[in-house]
Amino acid sequence: MDDILTSDSAAALRRTAKITSVETIPLEIPFTTPFKISQGAPRATIETLLVRVHCDQGIAGVGETQAWRRQGSAEILPNLVTAVEKYFEPLLIGRSPFDIAAILHDLNATLYNSLYAQAAIGDALYDLTGKLLGVPVHDLLGGKCRDRIRVGAVLSMKPAVEEVIAEAEAFHERGFRHFGLKIGIDPVADLRGVEGLRKHFGDDIVLRVDANASMSFDAALQLLKKMEPYDIDAAEQPVAIWDVEGLAALSRAVSIPIMADESVSTDHSLLDVIRRRAASVVQTKVAKNGGIYYIRKLWHLAGAAGMRIYPGNHPSVSVATASVAQMAAAWPEPLMEGVFAVGVSGALAADVVQDPIRPENGEIRIPEGPGLGIMLDEDRMSSLRLDL
Repeated sequence: MDDILTSDSAAALRRTAKITSVETIPLEIPFTTPFKISQGAPRATIETLLVRVHCDQGIAGVGETQAWRRQGSAEILPNLVTAVEKYFEPLLIGRSPFDIAAILHDLNATLYNSLYAQAAIGDALYDLTGKLLGVPVHDLLGGKCRDRIRVGAVLSMKPAVEEVIAEAEAFHERGFRHFGLKIGIDPVADLRGVEGLRKHFGDDIVLRVDANASMSFDAALQLLKKMEPYDIDAAEQPVAIWDVEGLAALSRAVSIPIMADESVSTDHSLLDVIRRRAASVVQTKVAKNGGIYYIRKLWHLAGAAGMRIYPGNHPSVSVATASVAQMAAAWPEPLMEGVFAVGVSGALAADVVQDPIRPENGEIRIPEGPGLGIMLDEDRMSSLRLDL
């Protein structure tokens, strides 16, 4: 197939291309070092699911989601595989891969709010249609507005502040200037970490904190008030997912901007945050928010409400990283330096694509190939595959 199709051939392809099968590929990817957030024990691995949507043109598109168990997600790989194979695949067979909106509407009607499972399907359809047309996904979303995206680094919980600083210094040497520090278990250690990072780097870094919805309102209020002198750019989801009133009260009580993450899954939950003025920043993630199709809706709502947009991800391989990069490339408004590349920035010890995405000087270059711009490495993928 030619790299660039004529308008007539593209129209014909849209009429004739049909989905033939949907393939699930469950994987277990090791972390470079155990990854610790405020909820649960340190994680040695992450379970991720790739979905390939095949069509009768001999081309397949791929999407990624994760079984990232924490407040806001109880997904496990067997459930995701069952949703895709038993409930979604029958709805896709014989349909045009270009009918993304209609397909996702039907998937949501079949399994309401199944965003983690829908994410991989939707992104695979974008990848597939881009490959069929010979264009990158950002062309399907309105065209490229930027060539590179600066990204942030996640600082996992460590036993000593010296270890936190050492991890940040390693990222700093690689060109990262935006850091998200995990907090939420020990407020004394959390404050020491913030103090240590600000003293060590001065004004050379942008510093954010993330409690992963683990704190009570009173504990969050006390800690954030103590952190105010250290120029915190945003405090991510300090309180529980259901406590939107608590987020709103914190937004009024402290000078640190509040970021909503776990509290935002759908456009309805984001509207609730906006109406209550519960946060001035919103984080989106491919799996949590359902992939490109749904996240674009959230970005438009957030932009209209004057919120800052923080492109994030659960730790992921280059597939989900490319998904966010393509969205960011086509977004004409400002974006924060999010942590959507946390997996490929060094958190994960392996990848499954032929040319893994790697930050250079703290930036991601937008993949330029057709679709998401990545190609799977079958051997690497097979070595990480789980048998369910």
